[in-house]
Amino acid sequence: MERISLVGTPLVVAIGAAVAWAGSQGGATVDGMPIFAICAALSFGINWLVFVHSYLAQTEHFFDLTGSITFTSLVVISLLLAPAPDARALLIGLLVVIWAGRLGSFLFTRIRKDGSDGRFDNLKPSFPRLLQTWTLQGLWVLLTLACGLAAITTTTPKRIDGFAIAGALIWLAGFAIEVRADAEKRRFRADPANDGRFITSGIWAWSRHPNYFGEIALWVGVAVIAFPVLSGAQYATLISPVFVYILLTRISGVPLLERRGKKNWGDDPAYQAYCERTPILVPRPPARA
Repeated sequence: MERISLVGTPLVVAIGAAVAWAGSQGGATVDGMPIFAICAALSFGINWLVFVHSYLAQTEHFFDLTGSITFTSLVVISLLLAPAPDARALLIGLLVVIWAGRLGSFLFTRIRKDGSDGRFDNLKPSFPRLLQTWTLQGLWVLLTLACGLAAITTTTPKRIDGFAIAGALIWLAGFAIEVRADAEKRRFRADPANDGRFITSGIWAWSRHPNYFGEIALWVGVAVIAFPVLSGAQYATLISPVFVYILLTRISGVPLLERRGKKNWGDDPAYQAYCERTPILVPRPPARA
């Protein structure tokens, strides 16, 4: 496992370098250095810097918060370095900062309340495995933000158009769903009467993972806004919403929670009925009795 981690970290960085190359094509530069590439390096650098504290202090408390800070930092720096960011770039920047600030504060508050994150129990003692985890977060930020970052740093801006308006509306819908889902689940867990129970009320009656649906939708919105100013190799950055979808539905989000749900309530007829009537991701109004 240690050897896999040592090999995996350079591979993750190599993928990031490839994304940086694609996103930099046709993008603005500073002293000959593509702004997109500068942001890509910072995405890893910020996470590596906090990794040092994480390993020495054996804590994961700042992991999610660092991810949000990285998103915000990349957006702010790219806007500051871009020669003349237009309305589309400012719109993307605003939407990303709003999302990152909300999610970062939500996750940081949650881990402060819970005290720890079980995912890190076996990672913290291992330098290479913990380093790889923080490196992966740097790649996560870069891949998720890629098409938005390419649009912010483009040298061929375009006026606000139907794509920008449609993308903003999609983002708003996704953000609203994510915020509502998180708020409902937080209130549900805060009630002692719900200890050991699963949520089936509110928007959670429409989807088993509405927060993840909202997350995917809002990044689709960012991609729609960015699309008109992309060209050539920059089209590769449209992997952003695809990456978010694959990550949340095939790797770290839905599969983990579905396994946990089956482990905790798999034999409960009420949970089985909930799973049968409720879509796993895309919200659907519950059937009337």
